[in-house]
Amino acid sequence: MSNTPLRGIRVLDLTTVVVGPACTQRLADYGAEVIKVEMRGGDLLRSLGGRSPTGQHGGCYLHLNRKKRTVCLDLKAEAGRDALLAIAAGCDVLVTNMRPEALRRLGLDAARLRARLPRLVYCTITGFGPGGPYEGKPAYDSVVQGAAGIGGLFERRDGAPSYVPLLLCDHLVGEIAAGAVMSALFERERAGEGSAIEVPMHETMAAFVLAEHLGAQSFSPPIGAPGDVRLLDPNNRPMRTADGWISLTANTDAQVRAFFTVLGRPDLADDPRFVSVASRVRHVRHWYAERGRLVEERRTAELLELFAAADVPAMPCHSLESLLEDPHLNAVGLFRDVEHPTEGRVRSLRPTVLHDGAPAEAGRAASPVGYDTRAVLLEAGLPGEEIDRLMACGTAHQHEGGVAPG
Repeated sequence: MSNTPLRGIRVLDLTTVVVGPACTQRLADYGAEVIKVEMRGGDLLRSLGGRSPTGQHGGCYLHLNRKKRTVCLDLKAEAGRDALLAIAAGCDVLVTNMRPEALRRLGLDAARLRARLPRLVYCTITGFGPGGPYEGKPAYDSVVQGAAGIGGLFERRDGAPSYVPLLLCDHLVGEIAAGAVMSALFERERAGEGSAIEVPMHETMAAFVLAEHLGAQSFSPPIGAPGDVRLLDPNNRPMRTADGWISLTANTDAQVRAFFTVLGRPDLADDPRFVSVASRVRHVRHWYAERGRLVEERRTAELLELFAAADVPAMPCHSLESLLEDPHLNAVGLFRDVEHPTEGRVRSLRPTVLHDGAPAEAGRAASPVGYDTRAVLLEAGLPGEEIDRLMACGTAHQHEGGVAPG
């Protein structure tokens, strides 16, 4: 099996920031050719994603836009939209996280594009789905974390709401959208036509939260309060050791017995509070507290060696700095240095999915705005003199160091 199963598929990327680029990055990693269209100022994530030598390629932008070809068009101009439609005619998929009202104003909504291009798979990622009072509202990851109840999980556990310090909703919904696109491409092979997909962030993440935390409210009538007591217990966190922190989970009875045995307390395995899965759930606070007491006086390296020998799931609790030095990540080659047209050497993260044991290539680094404009427009059938006119009036832009047409 090839490690680029989507080779030959062309994706028109009208996305910005994280959720949409995460979707199209996954498609690119599976071998699709992704053409990212930006306005002259570029994707907001170019500067929002952190510092860079030029201020236009923050780390987060780099890691979510590898391999993509970049085209710069003014979609507010009719000529810019016409150029976009010419590109779309050669594409299999369009992905956007523009708000539906803006797409309708530009004439780029699913109904109009699919009327022209019936084989097109059109995927819209929205903050809130149609039919409810939130439809059309703007959304970012933190807004969805709060609206979907993620912030409330922290309040339940710690006494105050908080955000996961990671763009969790953006990444998860982006991955789900990529899966939806691939399922639509599969259906197109059978039915011969594309389809319109919408992936709303709020509903998707609310379902994600409730799949774990609806709990006793899953029954009618309810048999208890919502919330997984194991996950919401304040002691369900990395455990302090004599010289750092360790991440450990022991769920099965065999793992718990091994945990107690290697730490010199085999008697606790027969304690009625800890003897079974059900009893540990009922006494979760005591179970977590006892775990913590048993590891706090031993050094991390010793604990990891003991738990590895006993097959108890445990790993170091990395900081961001130590994660970059992780021996496994470096052994499997997650980090790759590549040359960037304007930023010099940049550290790239290779695709992690293995097809027949091999990952796809990380590909070229994320490009400057408009790096491929002329080449892509020529491929779309626009004459060179028309492209020159678009460039001259500012409707299109070609980066001065960009790719020359082949």
